[in-house]
Amino acid sequence: MAEIAEFSDPQQTGRARRLLFRRLIDFVALPATSVAPQDRSMGGDILLDMLFHVSKEERIFCAKRLKATKEAPRRLMRYLAQSDIEIARCLLEDNEVYDSADLCEFVEKTTIDHRLLIAARKRVSPTVSEKLCERDEGAVLKRLLKNPGATISESGMDLLVQHSRKIEGLAPLIIKRLELIPSQAMAMFWWSDGPTRRIILQRQAAERTELVDLCSDVFAVAAQENWSDAVARKTLQLIERRQRNRPAIDKSPYDSLEHAVEIAAEKGLDPELAQEIGFLAGVKPVTIAKILSDPGGEGLAVLCKATGLKRPYLTLLWKALRRPQELSAGEPHPQFAYVKETYELLAVAKAQTTLRYWNWSLSSAYSPAMTENAAEDGTLSDIDQAYSASQRTARLVFGR
Repeated sequence: MAEIAEFSDPQQTGRARRLLFRRLIDFVALPATSVAPQDRSMGGDILLDMLFHVSKEERIFCAKRLKATKEAPRRLMRYLAQSDIEIARCLLEDNEVYDSADLCEFVEKTTIDHRLLIAARKRVSPTVSEKLCERDEGAVLKRLLKNPGATISESGMDLLVQHSRKIEGLAPLIIKRLELIPSQAMAMFWWSDGPTRRIILQRQAAERTELVDLCSDVFAVAAQENWSDAVARKTLQLIERRQRNRPAIDKSPYDSLEHAVEIAAEKGLDPELAQEIGFLAGVKPVTIAKILSDPGGEGLAVLCKATGLKRPYLTLLWKALRRPQELSAGEPHPQFAYVKETYELLAVAKAQTTLRYWNWSLSSAYSPAMTENAAEDGTLSDIDQAYSASQRTARLVFGR
């Protein structure tokens, strides 16, 4: 009875458990050369069961002790990584034992604090980045974009571009990423701030000189066929040098694009006149509507530079939209001054490429695309739409 009373002493209770707990931690942390994998796995299973019954402080101690090891059993390490953030922090920050599948599981099953740590890891694979991009958590997405060790897939970048419509401050970070492609940048243009728009116009638009030269002989062949092939016609319209729609002038009530702009400045823009300016400029109604309704106005600078409209006609278009050109003190309105400066900075070739890309992609949301396999009904298969640059850009812009 004396011996039983001695073991029941409160001062002695739990001492064996604490010693065993630390011994097990030391055991699973041993280097690979010191213990057989089967033994380590068994020790990890026992330690994991003990973790269910220890205090939070002891779990933190365990995580810190295993912070640098790559040898500990994966089940044990995955449990610690999904524990409270105080426990998981050091492992998610530094430990390289976790693969992409583990990290994707953590993204799904843990908290935003865990996801912030995952987004800041030294290396973030495209798979994990895409999983993080599925959520509209601004803090996580911004940390991911700032991480030079993160690689973002094209699908992940599509998600980021979508989120940038609603999350303030995301677009300026996206535009710095090397993974961004022109179609994504051109879509993001419509809701970006002025400085980001300018970067898009200057850096993301191609001059297409080599492409035009390579395809120069195809124009004559298409003309001989009377432009009967819809796919070839649409593609060559994106590539060709000339922007204005010459045949439209013969059918227009206006002598030229300049004349239509002058009338618009005088009488104001109505839907019919806006559509006529679009036809003369060689763009579809949805494209000219998007440009003219855009509050920033940089699209007007692109339209004028791409179509060869001189500086005064940018002013006339601004006037036609009834937007202020001056402040009450007689100074230039800052937004109009910014648009005029954008016009001056734009190269003609890049402005044309930008305008044509908008026209190509925006109109895809409203007119059926044609492919060789879908020439009869004018539809695209699901996989075709998923990979079509114009269709994807249109969905990003219009949210479809």
